[in-house]
Amino acid sequence: MARHMLDLVGDQGIYLEVDDRQSLRELTGLLQSACVQAEERRSPSVIVLRLGTIPPVERSWPGDVGVQDVNRWERAVRRLERLGVVTIAVAGGTCGGPALDVLLAADYRIATINLQLLLPVNDGHFWPGMATHRLVHQIGVARARQIVLWGDELSARRALDIGLVDEITDDAADAIQAAVVLLGRAAGADLRVRRQLLLEAASTPFEDALGSHLAACDRELRRAHPRGDATGRIRGTADRADPDRPADPDREAAEHGTGHETDGGSGR
Repeated sequence: MARHMLDLVGDQGIYLEVDDRQSLRELTGLLQSACVQAEERRSPSVIVLRLGTIPPVERSWPGDVGVQDVNRWERAVRRLERLGVVTIAVAGGTCGGPALDVLLAADYRIATINLQLLLPVNDGHFWPGMATHRLVHQIGVARARQIVLWGDELSARRALDIGLVDEITDDAADAIQAAVVLLGRAAGADLRVRRQLLLEAASTPFEDALGSHLAACDRELRRAHPRGDATGRIRGTADRADPDRPADPDREAAEHGTGHETDGGSGR
């Protein structure tokens, strides 16, 4: 399977298997290694994550580890979530623990028809990791409440209906190949900006978010019009959009073709 997946992602892709049977430290190392590879590549690439599963009766995550190990894992998942490459996850069977964490951090999510999403459990108790935070952020408190408080299992169809996965397939290889071709073109700095704006939108007030959006607009104007004064355009737009901003007499005079006379002007 791994050889076949490598053929599907091509030379510019990275293939990674996240197996529930691996330890927290092993999985953290795998994610960090994949992130380093993606960051070092000059051309756009994708990361395909095959999420392995184990029977639900055997699931226990993260096991006997320290809180620093958990912190390293959560930071590795966050690093994956913010990469400048497209991340494609394909999950089937019982998906919980590390597989659920990675699935919720991926850009595009493919489910096989037998997928069951489960909250992580450690020694029979609910595991309070960042999967809960991502669930609330992505599907809202009301839907996340049904999963988190009551421990509801989600089928592939239900996960698709509420937006936790993007497609259901009975041929994972074909779905991965199509996603790699279609989404691989979106990798790069532009993807990182779009993802960041999405992640911040739900928790950032409009006034605080405006600066990030204007900075992104400024970069896009500079890209589209490298010889123009994109910064001036953005600044002028921001000024007009903010009626509470104090007027700048010098700028208004320049825009209307007038100015104050000086010793060197015609008023001598």
